[in-house]
Amino acid sequence: MAGCPMPKYPFSWPSPIEQPKEFEHLHEQRVIEVELPSGDNALLLTRYEDIRAVLLNPTVSKNRNRPDIARMTVHKTKAFQSQVDMDPPAHTRMRRLVAKAFVPSRVTALRPRIRTIVGEQLDELAAAGPPADINTHLGFPVAIRVACELLGVPQEDRGRFQGAKTPPWDYMRELIERKRAAPGDDLISELITVHDEDDGRLSATELVWWSTILLLAGYETTANQVASAVVLLLTRPDRLAWLRANPDRMPDAVEELLRGQVVGTSLSMLRYLTEDVDLDGVVLPRGRSVVPALESANHDPAVFADRDLDLSRQGPQQLTFSVGQHFCVGAALARAELEIVLSELLTRFPGLALAVPVGRLRRSTDAFTQGFLEVPVRW
Repeated sequence: MAGCPMPKYPFSWPSPIEQPKEFEHLHEQRVIEVELPSGDNALLLTRYEDIRAVLLNPTVSKNRNRPDIARMTVHKTKAFQSQVDMDPPAHTRMRRLVAKAFVPSRVTALRPRIRTIVGEQLDELAAAGPPADINTHLGFPVAIRVACELLGVPQEDRGRFQGAKTPPWDYMRELIERKRAAPGDDLISELITVHDEDDGRLSATELVWWSTILLLAGYETTANQVASAVVLLLTRPDRLAWLRANPDRMPDAVEELLRGQVVGTSLSMLRYLTEDVDLDGVVLPRGRSVVPALESANHDPAVFADRDLDLSRQGPQQLTFSVGQHFCVGAALARAELEIVLSELLTRFPGLALAVPVGRLRRSTDAFTQGFLEVPVRW
């Protein structure tokens, strides 16, 4: 509307558990111009089918080194691209090198170890409270320990990552050298083998980046998803009671909990249009930056007629893990962790409840990840 100020994205949360109100009416507009934290403008996509179409379009780029792409924040500059910011064929090459680490058979083999880790962290949670914080004693420790198990980070080094403010580049360089001298049965050792034996398909820089990215992506998002799932369940007693009565439906429940509350903003989904994109009559012009709002897609009334939490829902597929060539490579592992954490937590603590009113829960104000800062519980 003429004269109205341009909306600023990310939108703010009206309460700790309510999605931003803007999305309730923006589905009607489909595409709106927004201002990003950097001050640059982008087109925000709000509808499920439009977002799928853009993410599946091979002409849409995620290369953030383009000179005319919108900056996400004033500090978001890159001297080197990670795999998540690349386009094919470079992206295809690097994704293929690590995808085998997350095949279903490997995740299935890891499940007993995940269950053991969860049990140990539940012991710690019980000893710490009540009240005790889900993030401190369960979500972050489980996610960090599982990521470290997968990558081969030694036990004595694992405490350094929780709460770290900067990526551990130097540590990863050192660990890679140690693994090169004494390989193990872990992902970093596998990546080193690719680098050393397959004609340098992974450069030294790529090796450090991949190892670091897999560590960070392997724990922060999953830990925030654990906290979000716990809050959603504890603030909806009828849904929680249904899940306790139907524990075999945990996989469906996890999918719905992932849909119900995306733990971050969609700034990291930023794309660049190398060609015009026609969305059923609405043309997005080449040269523009777009933000596919996954949190909006997951609540699109055209796809999810009943947008309230329904743990028995079976499809359509939520878009929390994205779709297409940048679909989250660790999605199967994240699902396994969530299923095991929630199953064991609800079994161990039948009287689990929030230890503070929901209005006192606080979210991170980070431009990318907006998970709960703490989730104190009692039992």
